[in-house]
Amino acid sequence: MSKPQLPDIGTPFEGGFYAGQIRVGEQVFALIIAPKFDGEHDDIAWIDNYKAAPGAQSYSDGFTNTEAMAEAGSELARWARALRIGGHDDWYIPSQDELEVIYRNLKPTSEKNYCYARSGINLSAAQPTRPYTPDLPTQTNAEAFQSGGEQSFDKAWYWSSTQHAAYSYYAWLQYFADGDQHGLSTYYEFRARAVRRLPI
Repeated sequence: MSKPQLPDIGTPFEGGFYAGQIRVGEQVFALIIAPKFDGEHDDIAWIDNYKAAPGAQSYSDGFTNTEAMAEAGSELARWARALRIGGHDDWYIPSQDELEVIYRNLKPTSEKNYCYARSGINLSAAQPTRPYTPDLPTQTNAEAFQSGGEQSFDKAWYWSSTQHAAYSYYAWLQYFADGDQHGLSTYYEFRARAVRRLPI
């Protein structure tokens, strides 16, 4: 089986838009973001009632995390797994490191980046990355994903599918104005954007 030809970041690809690459174990995948109209959810809890989702602690494997969330009763995960977009039914909530790749490559704003703690360190990226600087990453060149564009992420918190390792009632998010990564209670309501992946 031949490897797919990868397009430019932010251009249509395999039912969505190409967002970059992630490594899960020894396999590298192309990350594909769902179209905003069909694949983004308004504010929703990660899971209700402080429930844990055993098996949802991977920093890289959002698909496995999402399956574990759905098994634990997460409406968010069940929404993602029920999506049928562009002839594909393998959509899921991105892991923390998948969401970081998406922010790094498709940052909607020109605001300074948040430079504290783990924000920007990504050992699961196909090429591992270092912490953000105030000016890197820059606003994406993909016009559709720039603030106000048809596909752009809002200046808002987005859920990842990665549950906090120390606190089972917390999960990780990324702020799409400045890149801040933070763990917050899973019963809070934030936005989410579905993804799928393709081995390369």
